[in-house]
Amino acid sequence: MTWLFLPILIAAAVAAYVGGRALARRRGRSLPAGERSHSRPGQHGAYALIWTVVPALVVLMGASVFSPNIERQLTASGAPEAVQQLEPFRREAFFADARAVGAGRPAVQIWPAPYAELLPTEGQRASRIGQMLDLGAIVGAALAALLGALFVFGQIRPGMRARNRVEGWIVGLLFACSAVAVLTTVGIIASLVYDSLRFFSTVPLAEFLFGTQWSPQTAIRADQVGSTGAFGALPLFVGTFLIMLIAMAVAAPVGLFSAIYLSEYAGPIFRATVKPVLEILAGVPTVVYGFFAALTVGPAFREFFNGLGALMVGGPLDGLGQYLMLVQNQMALVAGAVMGIMLIPFVSSLSDDIINAVPQSLRDGSYAMGATKSETVKRVLLPAALPGVAGAMLLAMSRAIGETMIVTMAAGLAARLTLNPLDTVTTVTVQIVTLLTGDQEFNSPKTLSAFGLGLTLFLVTLVLNIVAQRIVQTYRQQYD
Repeated sequence: MTWLFLPILIAAAVAAYVGGRALARRRGRSLPAGERSHSRPGQHGAYALIWTVVPALVVLMGASVFSPNIERQLTASGAPEAVQQLEPFRREAFFADARAVGAGRPAVQIWPAPYAELLPTEGQRASRIGQMLDLGAIVGAALAALLGALFVFGQIRPGMRARNRVEGWIVGLLFACSAVAVLTTVGIIASLVYDSLRFFSTVPLAEFLFGTQWSPQTAIRADQVGSTGAFGALPLFVGTFLIMLIAMAVAAPVGLFSAIYLSEYAGPIFRATVKPVLEILAGVPTVVYGFFAALTVGPAFREFFNGLGALMVGGPLDGLGQYLMLVQNQMALVAGAVMGIMLIPFVSSLSDDIINAVPQSLRDGSYAMGATKSETVKRVLLPAALPGVAGAMLLAMSRAIGETMIVTMAAGLAARLTLNPLDTVTTVTVQIVTLLTGDQEFNSPKTLSAFGLGLTLFLVTLVLNIVAQRIVQTYRQQYD
């Protein structure tokens, strides 16, 4: 219901702006000759708009935050004795069904007597309480807007520094946006640390970081194998970095060499045609890459290795041939190769922009010294663009570490401690999704292990970023 007030609030904002501007102009005409108003009429109008809209929005936001709790308390306090005697969980379920009935949905048939007869009555009462709270929020917002308008129209005069006050509001808005970004980061870290500490209170940190068995599923009976779960995450970390290394082995040379060619060797027509086509890869959804890996790349790799193994069987490499004939569609090599294709636009586009940003005077100086184009690229352009290229590589690595869909569809879910690219592996992000999918109980080591994985991955990525930044800064100081 409160959203119906928004058009009225917009109309009030427009009226406040127009009225504030007109009032500033009228009062500005009464100034003696040679004197001018401090601010323009439009800035007075903007100041009036702010003081009309902001108080109303504050009231509406406060109502949206506190009204649900107030409604629940009022509904529960006036409920019949039979409803109040229910268990807390069933009582909340009854009130939820009553609110649904009050909103016009059909009554739920699972409640026995006398609760079934009480649902329509309680639903109507809950609906009246909600309407009363919505009406109170609208009245409060209207009064706040009216009081703000009366205050600001009494403040408008030629000597008022309306421009400074409007800019102060804008600076405050920008500060609030930056504070939201910082507080969001702090909140993410705090939630990770809190739940990770709960997890590490039951699972030793050394076992988690260096254990080689990952089986978070807890058995039903204590006499079953793995009754307490196994939380050795080393196979997940190895699988994550194995796929990341394969992806970077594909994306780094292809992306960098394509950027060098497009920047230094390609003609303008070829560059204008190829670069947009290359950047289209960045807009392809990752699930499409996953389908491509599972349906095309995986079978092609399997047929290649199976055929290669068939040629080796019966020879001196009979054991290797037997192994290659057992290779399946899902393997780390498939996920890494397709992920590398996905990362090519990130490396290529950023590296191309960075190489083009190198001053032309460096190229001209190199050519004047008798260097060829390839020598100029190798000894002048790449060293000058190294900080930016390193940033592009780092961005691609971060994307590779956080990728989930391609790994799920192309590499499998088996947590194996192996560096063999032909084996099925899994990554940290895939296991986090698996652990948090469906209805989970957030007081068991199985679910809390997802937060331990997230915190570890966050810290590893942070360390990599710090090391890479230090390397770039050191080289930049030497180059400058």
